[in-house]
Amino acid sequence: MTYAAPIADMCFAATRLAGFSDIARLPGGDDLNEELLRSIFEEGGKFAGGVLAPLNRVGDRQGSRLVNGAVKTPDGWRDAYRQFVDGGWNAVPFDPAYGGQGLPHLIATGLFDLWHSANMAFALCPMLTQAAIEAVSRYGSRDQKETYLPKMVSGEWTGTMQLTEPQAGSDLARVRTKAVREGGHYRLFGQKIFITYGDHDLTENAVHMVLARTPDAPEGVKGISLFIVPKYMVKPDGSPGARNDVRCVSLEEKMGIHASPTAVMQFGEAEGAIGYLVGEENKGLAYMFTMMNNARLSVGLEGVGIAERAYQKAASFARERVQSRDIVGTSPDPVAIIRHPDVRRMLMTMRALAEAGRALAYYAAGKLDISHRHPDAAARAAAASRVDLLIPIVKGWCTENGSEAAWNGVQVHGGMGYVEETGAAQFMRDAKIAEIYEGANGIQANDLIGRKVSRDGAAEAKAMIAEMRDLDGALRDGGAAVAGLRASLSKAIDSLDRATRWLLAQYKGDVRNAAAGAMPYLRLFGVTLGGWQMARAALAASADLAAGKGDAVFLSNKLATARFYGERILPRATAYEAEATAGADAVMAIADAMM
Repeated sequence: MTYAAPIADMCFAATRLAGFSDIARLPGGDDLNEELLRSIFEEGGKFAGGVLAPLNRVGDRQGSRLVNGAVKTPDGWRDAYRQFVDGGWNAVPFDPAYGGQGLPHLIATGLFDLWHSANMAFALCPMLTQAAIEAVSRYGSRDQKETYLPKMVSGEWTGTMQLTEPQAGSDLARVRTKAVREGGHYRLFGQKIFITYGDHDLTENAVHMVLARTPDAPEGVKGISLFIVPKYMVKPDGSPGARNDVRCVSLEEKMGIHASPTAVMQFGEAEGAIGYLVGEENKGLAYMFTMMNNARLSVGLEGVGIAERAYQKAASFARERVQSRDIVGTSPDPVAIIRHPDVRRMLMTMRALAEAGRALAYYAAGKLDISHRHPDAAARAAAASRVDLLIPIVKGWCTENGSEAAWNGVQVHGGMGYVEETGAAQFMRDAKIAEIYEGANGIQANDLIGRKVSRDGAAEAKAMIAEMRDLDGALRDGGAAVAGLRASLSKAIDSLDRATRWLLAQYKGDVRNAAAGAMPYLRLFGVTLGGWQMARAALAASADLAAGKGDAVFLSNKLATARFYGERILPRATAYEAEATAGADAVMAIADAMM
């Protein structure tokens, strides 16, 4: 099955749902237009389908390997990465002062939708590089920017995020990597685990962004600092010099994304790895959140991309696999399984989850652009607040959707689904990992109810709910075509509103009740936001059809998918509300030792 880039839906989501026209009017967007957007997506689709997708299976089978102390990526990886850099794909959203193209994050988000769908293990490398670029761009010194950004923006050098340690996991308060001052730099000693592309053979240098503690730092997260630690020291002319004292000592054997080297990194086996402080001491966690938020949006896109790829593969198989009579037919002959209602239910679920997730992720990316580029400070602040609310939902809900779609894809394949040669199982293995890294989804849920809802008295959550309610008038005027979707969305918003108020009250009382409902609350928020986006999509598709504008087949299919979402997926909100507001008693009832 050949991967087909979903260009039409990407353009629709960007232009009709994410506010591309408004973003094009922001400073720096003078040359942007919908024709250029489509052209970029189409060229990206060619690279994704022609270069990255054929390597997806190769990477899964071969994996990355540690050979004589160096990491070797699978066959074809180095050539594909060279083409990626030569095509300018890494530089899309970054400052032209450092070689970037200065294009909106919304466009970069669409491209990562393609990269993750075609080859998730490959896309992880530039994903982490772009997150590292954001941190250096925002908090690095002038010298650090001039030394590292041009090479990182071009993709000639890659970047990593190095947070997790064996004793710490996601609890960064327990980070123990030590950074000792030495003149104008520091010497780092310690070990990091689960480091994506911690080492590889794709580029001549790598720039590690490392959390560590100085000897006199306070305990807990208030004592963490951020350091730039290059794999090779940088000479005055900008070329790589001597090898720094940081090495990959092993690679993890994972259930999926085998081609992505997940490294155990050792700092300071000898004299200590030379590192350079980013910003001020003891403020590293705040700086790292810039990287983490960027990465979490992109990980949410992994869920969208895997859902899309799994859907395409399953639909292709279902059109070709002939088995059993048509349930409503009179012919004794078997038909393609795509004619069977339950197979269609699974395929439509996959399609609807992919499209709703794409719309939500692009909407968040559009708000990210406004938060960075809008000339009005109040508008930037409002957009940033919206992005903060959306990030854990995009990461958590979209990655769960990716797993659900991939699971359905295996089911559609039947017995061939769990035979590795078909490739359906790879999507399920890869997708599950996205629910865990960059903060497991339970952590995203705790972040949502704690930092994003309770901290401001649910002000931003209530503003989001009010904005979703404001669509009701347009849906009412939309008539029969959206009547069912309107009713389902209204019920879902009511469920979200009630659950939000309940959780806010519980968070101020017995926080365990709120924590026990955090994950279903995130799902409730996600499924409702997805319904809102699909309702907006349905209205836009209806308007275009009425005006005779656009591809009538695509627009009719968009309406059908939105209807399916309203009838089959939005009703989940009622169950999520019940679970989110059930309290902690049943969760905590059995003694620890009896579990």
